[in-house]
Amino acid sequence: MSDVATTAQPANTDDKPMLATLLHEGVFRIVMQRPEKMNSLSSEMMSALSETLTEAERNPEVRVILLGAEGKVFCAGHDLKELTAARGEADGGRATYERIMRQCSDLMQQIVRHPKPVIAVVTGVATAAGCQLVASCDLALATDTATFCTPGVNIGLFCSTPMVALSRNATRKQAMEMLLTGESIDASTAKDFGLINRIIPRDYLDQVVQKYAEAIASKSSHTLKVGKEAFYRQLEMPLNEAYDFAANVMVENMMARDAEEGINAFLQKRPPEWTDS
Repeated sequence: MSDVATTAQPANTDDKPMLATLLHEGVFRIVMQRPEKMNSLSSEMMSALSETLTEAERNPEVRVILLGAEGKVFCAGHDLKELTAARGEADGGRATYERIMRQCSDLMQQIVRHPKPVIAVVTGVATAAGCQLVASCDLALATDTATFCTPGVNIGLFCSTPMVALSRNATRKQAMEMLLTGESIDASTAKDFGLINRIIPRDYLDQVVQKYAEAIASKSSHTLKVGKEAFYRQLEMPLNEAYDFAANVMVENMMARDAEEGINAFLQKRPPEWTDS
């Protein structure tokens, strides 16, 4: 499979695209390219991310997605200048705030519901909705210098929407600690909290991340889709309902071609040949 590089064009007049993307051997890299704006989740940035994720969903060559960013800040959350500018509108900004918060919520749910695994690659600061973005991804890898925080309480704006994703990763008291204090935590603490999976030295990041992603990309995309959807659905169910649901998923999964092929390949001690069905 050949490399395919594309860019998501911004809605504004900046020459540099909002995002850079690269597809190689099933691994689709998305890189936010607004370091001068701390890769904040402006309405334009969220639109670009959503459109790119939709394209990745439709592309059968994409098997796993890596989400990273240029600069020292992975993502600083909402664009506060954009939010502040809306106060001059006739309704004091309410309609704009409702639209932006809905857009952000839709983006986070798009990641969770995406049929392909999405992995955050954090090399800097992830704050507020940027921390929410990390928590919304299926997996998260970070350098040992990465930091995380939900500091809205410091500026009179509680991180209520980041709270949703954060509280589904960390324990209640860990999430509340971050939300109530607004203090930063380092990568080691973030790993202890369950916010990230692994800490990788910066010098080895690209090599380790690529190997990690390729290991997932080598699996049946049908199986990954079934498993990811089932994982998030059963989390919200009572125990007995979760087992009934998961049992039905297993039965349907067993009927799939890739399950038959995978089991036969294992028994015959050979590599499987996936049809992604």
